[in-house]
Amino acid sequence: MRLGPGPVALGLLLLLLCAAAARAGQAEELHRAPGEHRAEYDREALLGGQEDVDEYVKLDHEEQQKRLRSIIKKIDSDSDGFLTESELSQWIQNSFKHYAMQEAKQQFVEYDKNSDGTVTWDEYNIQMYDRVIDFDENTALDDAEEESFRQLHLKDKKRFEKANQDAGSGLNLEEFIAFEHPEEVDYMTEFVIQEALEEHDKDGDGFVSLEEFLGDYRRDPTASEDPEWILVEKDRFVNDYDKDNDGRLDPQELLSWVVPNNQGIAQEEALHLIDEMDLNGDKKLSEEEILENQDLFLTSEATDYGRQLHDDYFYHDEL
Repeated sequence: MRLGPGPVALGLLLLLLCAAAARAGQAEELHRAPGEHRAEYDREALLGGQEDVDEYVKLDHEEQQKRLRSIIKKIDSDSDGFLTESELSQWIQNSFKHYAMQEAKQQFVEYDKNSDGTVTWDEYNIQMYDRVIDFDENTALDDAEEESFRQLHLKDKKRFEKANQDAGSGLNLEEFIAFEHPEEVDYMTEFVIQEALEEHDKDGDGFVSLEEFLGDYRRDPTASEDPEWILVEKDRFVNDYDKDNDGRLDPQELLSWVVPNNQGIAQEEALHLIDEMDLNGDKKLSEEEILENQDLFLTSEATDYGRQLHDDYFYHDEL
C-alpha cells in the first residue's frame, strides 16, 4: 500500500515522530547525560536482559579478570602500564562507534526484506511504518500534525538519497551506515551541516544566531529573568559552541552542536573513573587499581557496562 498526501493515520504519525525523536536523542539514550552517574542504570545496562544475565553469571571471577586484563592492555595504547584520561576517553569513544556500527549492521539485515544486499527506500518504509509512504515535496498539508509528518519523512528521504553514493536502487551496508549515522561518515558531513542550517538558519545568512539557536523561545513579558533551562542553553552557546566569540555559529561550530558529543561524554567518564579509582593520586590508573575496583569499572562506559567482556572484538588478544 502506498500512502499519499491524504489523511494520515494517527498511529503512523506518532510512529514517525517517535522515530525522529529517538534518532535526535540517540546519544542521550545510549549513554548517560553529562554530570549524571546512575549506578542503578549502569547495573541494569551491565546485565541487560535475561540472556545477558545468564551469560554474565557463566564467567567465574578468574575469567572475568583475565578478560578485563586483556581490555586494560588494549586501552593502554603506549604500553606504559597505566591508563590516562586520554587513553580512557579514546577507548570509550571507539566503543561508542563500534556498537553504533554493530547496531546498524543488525538493522540492515532486518530492513533488507528480499536479502539482496541492499535496502531500498520502499524496504525502509515497510520496516519502519509497515507500508510505503510517498509525499509530494511541493504540496504542504493543511493539518499541522500531518504536515509535521510530511516534513520529517521528506528529511529522511533526502538523507537516504544523499547516502546512496552509487545512485543504485538501494543502499549497501556502508551506505546504510552513512544513512543511520551520518555523523560518522565524512561524505555526509556537508549534508549534516546543510540540514541543520535549513532547520535553524531562519534568515538565510549561513549562520545560526543565539536567537535562532533558542528556537521559538520568547521571554514571558511578566518574568524578570529567563528560566533556568534558557540560561543553560545560552551558556552552552557562548562557552561550548561559539568558539570565535562572534555571537553566531558558523558551519563548523554548528556541526559541534548537532552531532552527538561523544567526545565530551567520554572525557567526563574517563575523569570520573580516575577520580574514583586512582588510589595514589597520580591522575592515572594502574592495572592493580582497576582490579581493586573491578565492580566500578564494569559498571562504566569504559567497558560499556561490562558488555565488552562478552565481545571478543575487545578482549581477544589477537585483535
